[in-house]
Amino acid sequence: MLCALLALTGCAVNKASYHAQKKYAPEQLQYDYTVFRETLEEAHPSLYWYTPKDSMDYYFTEGFGHLKDSLTEQDFRKILMYVVAKVNCGHTTVRSSKQYAKYNDTLRTERTFPLAVKIWNDTMVVTENLHRNDTVLKRGTPITAINGKSVKQLTDTLFHYISTDGYNTTHKAQILSGRGSFGSLYTMLYGFSPYYQIQYTDSLGNSNEYMLPLFYPRKDSTLRRPPPNKDSVTKRATPTPRPAPDRTPNINRMRVLKLDTLSKTAVMEVNTFSKGHGLKRFFKKSFKTLRKTGIENLIVDVRTNGGGNVNNSTMLTRYIADKNFVIADSLYAITRKNKYGKYIENYFPNKVFMLFYARKKGDKYHFRYFEKHKNKPIKKNHFNGQVYVLTGGYSFSATTLFAGTVKPQDNVTVIGEETGGGAYGNSAWLIPDVTLPNTKVRFRLPRFRLVTDKNIPHDGLGVQPEVFSGPSIKAIKQGVDFKLQTALRLIKQREDAMKKAAN
Repeated sequence: MLCALLALTGCAVNKASYHAQKKYAPEQLQYDYTVFRETLEEAHPSLYWYTPKDSMDYYFTEGFGHLKDSLTEQDFRKILMYVVAKVNCGHTTVRSSKQYAKYNDTLRTERTFPLAVKIWNDTMVVTENLHRNDTVLKRGTPITAINGKSVKQLTDTLFHYISTDGYNTTHKAQILSGRGSFGSLYTMLYGFSPYYQIQYTDSLGNSNEYMLPLFYPRKDSTLRRPPPNKDSVTKRATPTPRPAPDRTPNINRMRVLKLDTLSKTAVMEVNTFSKGHGLKRFFKKSFKTLRKTGIENLIVDVRTNGGGNVNNSTMLTRYIADKNFVIADSLYAITRKNKYGKYIENYFPNKVFMLFYARKKGDKYHFRYFEKHKNKPIKKNHFNGQVYVLTGGYSFSATTLFAGTVKPQDNVTVIGEETGGGAYGNSAWLIPDVTLPNTKVRFRLPRFRLVTDKNIPHDGLGVQPEVFSGPSIKAIKQGVDFKLQTALRLIKQREDAMKKAAN
């Protein structure tokens, strides 16, 4: 009991004593930055994959040059985010300290940027206005500038702080389109404003200006938010599936099968490949159901699937793939040891794992199992009908492996937008957090480089859709799921063509 009281007291003191405006001395920041740089240079398998070494050296030196004066954690973190984004690895990201994360959660309940937006190319459209009674900036309203900065100026700036695979901008735009994501990054760079000067285009095509106040959750409207469009946010409220007593509502939001036996069409939403969601059991039951109900068209929706466990994505692939496949042509780490191992999460267990499973070949440590193991299609309840895979900027990591593997098949059509994950490969597998000793800022450190297929172009892009289906102002205003509508239209066209050929 005494230990528990001391722990609680310690937590209370830490929480009470934390100040977001606390500044760290240049010596502390420089040491943290040295740990940050040397750890990446020593262990990151793809540090120079897309950015040459001389360029990365320049960015590292540039970042260090900003550490001559004392800085707050947030200001220090901005420097790290800018440098990390130059690596062009979507799995290498910077996170706040745990204390700052708790502080930020409290801050969001006090004040927040009032708009959520959908961004593509140089277009920005309102998807949600927290001021529910505002009749001007409604859903579907195009924005041309905020506080005097054009959409292009804003995205060009904000993109510099977002990590992605290769040269992919679809992922960066989709990240900013998540609920609260644009506002969070905008606020980090520009701070809060009592009012935001919003330039927008009205329904008649006229350019107008509007002063939108900052949103204060405690005193402003707290009306329930309407369900947003799936392509505008990270997660969408999923329609309730057929009753299944062994599934919890949270699990249902992660994977759902919806059937339309009349049109012989099914929609399978798979919003994660992470463990803990019963995916293997779900796939087994779902494909059995597809066979029993005579489904001929399967829409696999992985637009919001950021990846997870590769065994789960492989199992889904095996139910659709028409031939044997391997996960990767190559999968390797560049070192087992780390100079700053004491700051790396799970350092010893990961080191043991690599000792047993990563075999040295030349100057690299290869994960030979995944390089050699041939995954065979699952014969029982294998789906042989037409498959339509919906992808977008959130489709990442293991999801990209799935989409890239099945795309070449004649019975598979990829619809939507470029995946956020790189088609040629990525850096992931083991991704521990590294906690910097003074500021406690964290960054993710991928340990393995994966090349999916050495024969495909190494152009720094994601898996490209065969049928592009992108957002439009009209679709967002009406709340239309444009990618799903495209898939249903293609199914109808194919059925009409088959009927015409039969006659």
